[in-house]
Amino acid sequence: MNKNWTSIKQHLIPYLFLSPALFLLFLTVFWPTFQAFYLSFTQYDLTNPPQWVGLANFRRLWADSLFWKTLWNTVLYLVAVVPILVVAPLGLAILVNRKLRGITWFRAFYYTPVIISMVVAGIAWKWLYAENGLLNQFLGAIGFKDGIPWLTSPKWALYSVMAVTVWKGLGYYMVIYLAGLQSIPAELYEAAAIDGSDGIRKHWDITVPLMKPYLLLVAVISAISATKVFEEVYIMTEGGPRNSSKTIVYYLYEQAFKSLEISYACTIGLVLFLLILGLSILNLKLSFKRGT
Repeated sequence: MNKNWTSIKQHLIPYLFLSPALFLLFLTVFWPTFQAFYLSFTQYDLTNPPQWVGLANFRRLWADSLFWKTLWNTVLYLVAVVPILVVAPLGLAILVNRKLRGITWFRAFYYTPVIISMVVAGIAWKWLYAENGLLNQFLGAIGFKDGIPWLTSPKWALYSVMAVTVWKGLGYYMVIYLAGLQSIPAELYEAAAIDGSDGIRKHWDITVPLMKPYLLLVAVISAISATKVFEEVYIMTEGGPRNSSKTIVYYLYEQAFKSLEISYACTIGLVLFLLILGLSILNLKLSFKRGT
């Protein structure tokens, strides 16, 4: 009996230490998630109690052309931004992983955008993108007198916001890759050089295969971040012009806090959750297939 009680206590003690954190997670993550799931099947606008409406919000979502527009913008954002944020930081990490004089300053330079607040970065880039901003002044100096309507043209607005996301994320993912590169033994590169694999080829033969777990991690994180993009859009374009840069998260924000359509916003959030979950599962399956 005593042995059984001792064994039970040994199994319970870790959960007792975890219980405060689990309780906070329940209050701040799990309970709001359950509430949002429930509200997506109701009609609720903060003034009246929730009323069960079943799948009415989902039928409304299916017929909402603006929702499909924001979903397309989000997918386009994902397809354009993620490949750059998976490949380009690896190149930067390889560059700054070399033992050169002053390389620490280069690392700090590339990482600086990460520590800058997105609010500050968005305002700064909005000034750069302005009609008389630095970018259009530069274009005018080299012969493009009319410049480019970076944030005021439906053709350019979304891509201009994408550029800020890429600029902000390069240093962050570079550090992740840098940690992986520094764990690769130098002897492998020396052996590869003896076998004739040198220069760029050594990175293709050694670096890329050994960095697959880090590539997967960056792919998943950057995909989730691109799907949930909000701050850049809110600060720089507010979804305009003509909804050309409006993403699904910004549309959710509009429905919840401007129109007070809480139930409809929860429905959009549920679709966003399923989209992110599907992307994560797809990335994991692809990585397992490549590993086998």
